Amino acid sequence: MTFILLFWMGRERYVAVSRKEIDVQDVVYGDGKWPKKARQVAASFHNQLEIPPFFYLVSVLALLTDTAGPAFLALAWGFVLSRIAHAAIHVTSNDVKLRGPAYIIGVFILIAMWIMLAVQVMR
Repeated sequence: MTFILLFWMGRERYVAVSRKEIDVQDVVYGDGKWPKKARQVAASFHNQLEIPPFFYLVSVLALLTDTAGPAFLALAWGFVLSRIAHAAIHVTSNDVKLRGPAYIIGVFILIAMWIMLAVQVMR
């Protein structure tokens, strides 16, 4: 999903520049002047670089410590689904009343995964 958003962001930016909706010099030091859709997709992409790395780390650690059982796997899929929902909302309606709960659900699932890993490792 992160790569999809990355390429989508690149496409939105490329299209904006090629249609002369924006002068490249206006965005050299930041992306505040990109068209709305390009900013929206970029924000969703950047959001995938915030919380998900903690998911990647806990998943790798659970695999390395052989503690990734069925409950952990169920939580992992729950986290993935929450991130897909969050990204889908982010790049469509961008309704914070929907996006916020999807984000929070994912965060709580991630916390549960870290707690589960800690409990399993301390046994």
